[in-house]
Amino acid sequence: MDARRCLIPGYTIPNLAYTRCHRDVMTQMQGQANKVVVAFLDGRRAKGYVFNFSALRDTFRLFPEQTSHHEAGTDIPLKDLKAIFFVKDFIGHPEYHESYDIVSSAHGRRVEVKCADGETIVAVTEGYNPQKPGFFVFPPDPNSNNLRIFVVTKNARSVRML
Repeated sequence: MDARRCLIPGYTIPNLAYTRCHRDVMTQMQGQANKVVVAFLDGRRAKGYVFNFSALRDTFRLFPEQTSHHEAGTDIPLKDLKAIFFVKDFIGHPEYHESYDIVSSAHGRRVEVKCADGETIVAVTEGYNPQKPGFFVFPPDPNSNNLRIFVVTKNARSVRML
């Protein structure tokens, strides 16, 4: 009997057609969908959904819809990015000015990230290591549209602990 590999690495399901395996995996992944705005180094922005993002991989797959099939996704290399903004919604609040005051209950260290395009991100991080491919920062403002931001370390102009 032929065992088919699912989209989950190292996971095999014997005696199932690929289409059923694919549907089952996508159903599992739908509960883990994250809305993101991807900021490329060249200034482009892409909006979509990611499933099972890992900072340990060199690429991730961006999907146009939460229910998209695997083939509809686009592989995005981290080396081409400034950051990945995990957002509450795609519209955002352009007129809203975020507060950078850190609340006393915030865990981690305050950090200032200066990007090559001139943007400055002031946030809190629990794990910055310049040797790692990237790190997460968390906006101190609970009303921010950003839930968290993954910054690509080598593409940041500077990172300074405040």
